[in-house]
Amino acid sequence: MAIPFCLLLGSLITGFIAIVLSYFAFLIMKGRISRKRAIGFFHPYTNDGGGGERVLWCAVKAVQELNPNLDCVVYTGDEASPQSLMARALDRFGVKLLQPPQVVPLHKRKWVEERTYPHFTMIGQSLGSIYLSWEALNKFTPLFYFDTSGYAFTYPLARAFGCKVICYTHYPTISSDMVSRVRQRSFMYNNDKSIAGSIWLSRCKVIYYTIFSWMYGLVGSYANIAMVNSSWTRSHIEKLWKIPDRTRRVYPPCNTSELQVLPLERPDSIRKFISVAQFRPEKAHSLQLEAFSHAINKLELEYPRPKLQFVGSSRNKEDKERLSKLKRRCIELGLEKDVEFYEDLMYRDLVELLGGAAAGLHSMIDEHFGISVVEYMAAGAVPIAHNSAGPMMDIVVEEDGQRTGFLAKEVAEYTDAIHNIIKMPEPERCRIAEAARKRANRFSEEKFYKDFEAAVSPILSCASS
Repeated sequence: MAIPFCLLLGSLITGFIAIVLSYFAFLIMKGRISRKRAIGFFHPYTNDGGGGERVLWCAVKAVQELNPNLDCVVYTGDEASPQSLMARALDRFGVKLLQPPQVVPLHKRKWVEERTYPHFTMIGQSLGSIYLSWEALNKFTPLFYFDTSGYAFTYPLARAFGCKVICYTHYPTISSDMVSRVRQRSFMYNNDKSIAGSIWLSRCKVIYYTIFSWMYGLVGSYANIAMVNSSWTRSHIEKLWKIPDRTRRVYPPCNTSELQVLPLERPDSIRKFISVAQFRPEKAHSLQLEAFSHAINKLELEYPRPKLQFVGSSRNKEDKERLSKLKRRCIELGLEKDVEFYEDLMYRDLVELLGGAAAGLHSMIDEHFGISVVEYMAAGAVPIAHNSAGPMMDIVVEEDGQRTGFLAKEVAEYTDAIHNIIKMPEPERCRIAEAARKRANRFSEEKFYKDFEAAVSPILSCASS
């Protein structure tokens, strides 16, 4: 009797799937057996120049000091060598590693890049991170898998390879705030006008976000230890991942000691404002530029025109295009002589600029923490930060009853704050700067190392057993 074609095809497909799954299971078991006495830092972008990279190098240094016998390995998609990464940590962030980390190159990084997914970007990047982590763990399987870039969807895979999972989460991939904005049909960089303007599309996106939130909570719960960088981030992660007993708040390392030796006084009659941030859309540089322009237009003739200094790095072509657009906007506003741009600046040069700034600008909505804001405060530059999340809850708050800076949301509020700083007598500005500097002590590198050690020591101790 002839076997029906459909039955035969079904058997072939089932057999093929079984072979593929068996092959994957074989690779995972091979990885588990060959695990190395090492801690692998999953950080695909080691040249982004932001606060996340500073956390990476301080975490590597902390592990090297805690357990010198444990090898530190960095998974990166950038062209790098152990020596170049060690030099970068020192030159860009002032972090001196005890020894160069090993490097595992990643060639599949395009699967976590935003431009790869014009639509459904979050789920695309999240699933792409699993593929990238698969490449990483097949090349080198460590005892400890340390995610410092927020790729929570990789945690179940790392656990399957037998790794203990540690993570430092700068911000949740999704939050209730994001869902609320979609419900309210608010236009933002991650919710374009076509969706915000449509009730039906907004409802569909709320469903998508709700499903993604559940998935994110599930994969995040696989972390053995989850460190978060702020009170705002902790509240969201505890709500989503539901592992409060394994969640620790560890403020990120801010280089306050070197910056605090800078004089508080800014004797230069020309008030300088500095903005330190990557040229990413969520950093809202254009808002700062518009507010600066309005403040100059409000300024009385007897006051000299201030300067605005943009300092940042570009991750990719899109960031460079944003920087070019910002420069063109300067020309349109007639500010080409008042605004300066510094791209990929060395750390020592950044310190020099911070030492001459009267105030520092920050305008990201729901900034998870805000390392640049703390650096402003430590350096003696009065912060003008966005009135949300980390800056509002943890950083720009009163110290001993004294104001430590300004919080703003709209262009008009930023304009008023900039205008106030320009006209403010230097003794009054110094009083605010002094209180801000005292507040910045709470976020020092020394505090990071202490809290980091308390969080990871219990899990790293099993490497000695």
